[in-house]
Amino acid sequence: MVKGITSVVPMATGEAFDQLSSLFRSLGFEEGKGWSDAAGRGSAFLAPVGNLELVQGQLPAIPSLMVEVTQLDVIYDLVRAWVGKHFAASTADSRLTLVTATHWNSRMFTVELAEGFRLGFWESENPLHGKPAAIEGDLMTNGKRYAIVVARWNAVITDRLLQGALDALHRSGAKRDEVEIVRVPGAWEIPSAARSLAETKRFAGIITLGVLLRGETAHYEAIYTEVARGIGQSQQETGVPHAFGVLTCETLEQALDRAGLKAGNKGFEAAIAAIEMSSIQSQLGAVK
Repeated sequence: MVKGITSVVPMATGEAFDQLSSLFRSLGFEEGKGWSDAAGRGSAFLAPVGNLELVQGQLPAIPSLMVEVTQLDVIYDLVRAWVGKHFAASTADSRLTLVTATHWNSRMFTVELAEGFRLGFWESENPLHGKPAAIEGDLMTNGKRYAIVVARWNAVITDRLLQGALDALHRSGAKRDEVEIVRVPGAWEIPSAARSLAETKRFAGIITLGVLLRGETAHYEAIYTEVARGIGQSQQETGVPHAFGVLTCETLEQALDRAGLKAGNKGFEAAIAAIEMSSIQSQLGAVK
C-alpha cells in the first residue's frame, strides 16, 4: 500500500539550504528526521498531503516546488516579514511577487530564496478542492416527524427555547402536524418522556428542552448528570437521534441570553442538530 511521497530538492548552496529550512520552520511545517554526514546534510519537512505531478511537453511557468495553503494572504504576510528579516531591504521587495490569480482557478505568489531557486505558494479558489468525501446531513425535514420534549419549570426560558425549535423545524419544511410537543414538569422528567417517544419509532428525531439554574437547585450537578445520561442512553439504545437543548446556567440572566437574547437560541440550534442527524441516519441506513 502507498503510504506517502517524498520530493528531494537539491540546494545549490548551504546558505540556500539554511534559508529554506528557516522559512519552513517559521511557517509551522512539522520537521521530520534530518541527517548530516561528510557528503552533505538534509532536513525533512512533513505536510498532511503530498502530490506528485508529472508533465509531458512544455513545463508550466511555475516553480518546481509548490506549497498549497489554506490562508494564502496570511502566509503572504508571514513570508514577507521573513524575507524582510533575512535579506537586505534593497532586494527584499524584488524577491517576492504579489498574489495573483492563475488560469487554473487559484491564486499564488512566489519568493526567490537563492539565485535560480524560487518557491511558490498557492491556494485553490474552489471551496471543495481537497475536501475529503464525507456523508453529511441536509437541513430539510422531508416529511419526517419530530417530537419536542420541553420542561414547564422556568417557562420564561423554556417557552423561548420551544419557539426557537419550532422556528427551525418550520423553516426546514416541517408542517404543524409533523411536530409533536410533550410538556413535562421539569428537566428530571425529560429523559423518561424522550425514551417513550423514541421507542414508538414514529419520530425521526427527539428535541429535548429544559433549563437548570445552579442558584435555584442545590443538587444541580446530580440532576444535570442524570438528565444528560438518560437522554444519551435513550439515543444510543433506541437509535433515534436526540438533540440536547437543556441549558445549564449559573443565573437566570445567562439562561435568557442563551434563549434568544444575546447568544442565539439553543432551542433553534437543537432542532437544527436533530434535523441534520436524522438526515445522516437515513443516509447511513441506505449505505448498509
